[in-house]
Amino acid sequence: MDIKERVSGVLRLLDENYPTEDKCYLHYEHDWQLLIATVLSAQCTDDRVNTVTEGLFKKYADIDAFADADLKELENDIRSTGFYHNKAKNIIAAMQRLRDNYGCIMPSDIEELTTLAGVGRKTANVVRTHIFHIPSIVVDTHVKRISGKIGFTKSDDPVKIEFELMELFPKEHWGRYNTQVIAHGRTICKARKPDCENCCLREYCLEGSGKA
Repeated sequence: MDIKERVSGVLRLLDENYPTEDKCYLHYEHDWQLLIATVLSAQCTDDRVNTVTEGLFKKYADIDAFADADLKELENDIRSTGFYHNKAKNIIAAMQRLRDNYGCIMPSDIEELTTLAGVGRKTANVVRTHIFHIPSIVVDTHVKRISGKIGFTKSDDPVKIEFELMELFPKEHWGRYNTQVIAHGRTICKARKPDCENCCLREYCLEGSGKA
């Protein structure tokens, strides 16, 4: 089976088994809240982030509140998300830059987004996908792991994976591939205990019993 056939088959099965609209699992009302929530999600579950941000976004109601936050206090507020020292420092710095350099207007350009402290391509692409509806591929742990298992990439570098997947897929699938694969990774193809018997992608898996 060549790569075009593999891509076509996988995308068809994902569309048949999962919603085709983009979905964000992080809770937010404003673009800057999504950016902060995504920064907090590094090495942390979305459920934990959503629990933390429920109170966090009430306490810090706008960009200014985060930009002027006390570092130690913010560290304590986000402690349960892990890596809270760096996350707090980056959040404050990112909100300061967003306020001072961009007039509190979120940029859509990925090069500008990644000048914000703590914002890599993954976080930038989350913002681009869900705020600006710009087709983007977000390489999170599920996308990285499952894309490798179904033969779409051999790389461990998220940036290389992003560009490889962009080459493979039509743009209209970029955003929904993220959503669908995350859902698949959470419910079926779990890292520690994949449910191969009920996997819709089984025939394309290079590691499971399908071994296409």
